Amino acid sequence: MASKLVVGTFLTLDGIMQAPGGPGEDDSHGFQHEGWLPPHLDEGFGRIMDPLFDRADSLLLGRRSYDILSSHWPNVPDEEGGTKINSMPKYVTTRTPMTAEWRNTEVLVGEAAQTVAELKRRTDGVILVQGSSDLLRTLQQAELVDEYHLLVFPVVLGQGKRLFAEGTAPAGLKLTGSSTTDSGVVYVTYEWAGKPSYGSVA
Repeated sequence: MASKLVVGTFLTLDGIMQAPGGPGEDDSHGFQHEGWLPPHLDEGFGRIMDPLFDRADSLLLGRRSYDILSSHWPNVPDEEGGTKINSMPKYVTTRTPMTAEWRNTEVLVGEAAQTVAELKRRTDGVILVQGSSDLLRTLQQAELVDEYHLLVFPVVLGQGKRLFAEGTAPAGLKLTGSSTTDSGVVYVTYEWAGKPSYGSVA
């Protein structure tokens, strides 16, 4: 028994993942570009996201992302995807005990490197991580990410939280797929391949 941990992330071309959805999502550190994703939505975006969520057996979130999503999804109609998200198992990592009101949510209290490693050992299927930039840094450092599913948007911001921030643990990746939407969003998927390999062009 062991789950696969899949990161699904929206990124700008310069690697920013902060507050893609809209105002009020995350303006920490003076971020002034909330809502950079919606102008690029098209049918191709839906064709990417639907299979990604259909493949997921559960959802893993950091505390801030949990607060954002749990205030939105319980009110989403079934025909707009509410059934899938609200009924699937969800896990939220936190160092401080909390009560999770969102249906089917388990709180993982402690250090995420340990609690998520244990979660992977005791469950089967695909655990999807959505958003949760602070949590992702911990998971990367602990080498717990098995796949990246990245949607790269045609915008550069120059400021904000990055998926691969300074100090990210080095890793080798294997490209497993790529496609592009009509609005210019590039969808790439990678598998974790251990430590990077090195060489010389000389």
